[in-house]
Amino acid sequence: MKTYPQTHVTNSSIDRKGLFAAEDIKSDTVIIEYTGEKITNEEADNRERINDINGTTYIFVYEDQTFCIDGAVGGNDSRFANHSCNPNMYLDFVDGHIYFVADRDIKIGEELTYDYAFDYDPLCLVKCFCGSKNCRGTINELPPLDPNSQFLSAEV
Repeated sequence: MKTYPQTHVTNSSIDRKGLFAAEDIKSDTVIIEYTGEKITNEEADNRERINDINGTTYIFVYEDQTFCIDGAVGGNDSRFANHSCNPNMYLDFVDGHIYFVADRDIKIGEELTYDYAFDYDPLCLVKCFCGSKNCRGTINELPPLDPNSQFLSAEV
């Protein structure tokens, strides 16, 4: 069994609960694997409709979009990793597994975050609460810049 750095879940200023470092973590260290029930994209869509009602979703679409992992069913604390526009983790997709990896040295007590980078959809922009200096205002990716425009505006 793989061993990972110690983490814990506690209250977060970003979104109710968050995942935090319980020890110092060096850059490029695998912190935790995202675990849960492996489901089809169709089942994920069905569960999303239910999750939209209760306001909590832990469904992660695998990189190649061939399946999803529902962290709410058999998952671990990784499901509490929140979004940040200035994250300290990145994702590594390896043989059907999703790993959170330290993007830089992380100090004990820091909240562990990654960029959700939801697809851009002007009809479904999700507000960001990360509070970072470079916050883009949404957990969605921003649209490509219009070459004829000097400014980009995404209202959330």
